[in-house]
Amino acid sequence: MVALLKKERKSQILKHINIHSKVTFNELAEMLKVSEDTIRRDLAELSDSGEILRIRGGAMSAGNMFISKTSKTTYAFEKKQVIAKKALELLNEGMIILIGGGTTIDEFVKIIPDNFRATFITINPVTSLELLEKPNIETIILGGKLSSYSQTVVGGEAFSRLAEIKADLCIMGTNAVDATEGITDLDWESVEIKKAMFKAAKKVAILAISEKLNSVKRLRICHFEDIDFLITELNPSENRLLNYKNSSVQIL
Repeated sequence: MVALLKKERKSQILKHINIHSKVTFNELAEMLKVSEDTIRRDLAELSDSGEILRIRGGAMSAGNMFISKTSKTTYAFEKKQVIAKKALELLNEGMIILIGGGTTIDEFVKIIPDNFRATFITINPVTSLELLEKPNIETIILGGKLSSYSQTVVGGEAFSRLAEIKADLCIMGTNAVDATEGITDLDWESVEIKKAMFKAAKKVAILAISEKLNSVKRLRICHFEDIDFLITELNPSENRLLNYKNSSVQIL
């Protein structure tokens, strides 16, 4: 019975990490009503089996690792493909675009047409390498401290550069989105750099699989009505999106 409970607990942990990309020990302990020591042991076993990657204070999904990955290792790959195709509708030639990172962003970058011309500015090393495959895109990666939690650039140097940028569009994945609580995350440095990116762009588009809807993390990046587009794999008329239509945000 104990082994069965442990197996189910690890299954729930793995699903939660795959949905939200990154989690903390405390978050998992509260969710599953167990001690952080228990969570640490479970994560150690999941890490040893290659299913997750342990990071300081928690864990992240295997699909977000810097190592080469295929679509087979990407959670909800088909949903993310749908989102990526919708996001292409926002692109216009000659744009200056701020872009984050993550598996949904990866799928989006992969399907950008080779003849599309624009400038992309990113804080994510993986995204920058994906963009280099596009012959007509100028890629700029901001410098600064590389966060072990988010695997993105954070810190003063990046903030200074962002303060000088006037981008047409910011395209960002998210850890959690809620119609009332807005766009939220767990890590303070990640939250602050995303705030700066949103401020530097005329329009903001959030890409999120539906499993991230109605979820809230401890730190707010912005209120929901502060973004311009929410892109999910769902048909915009679906009931699950009703709460998100009481604002000026365009649902795609």
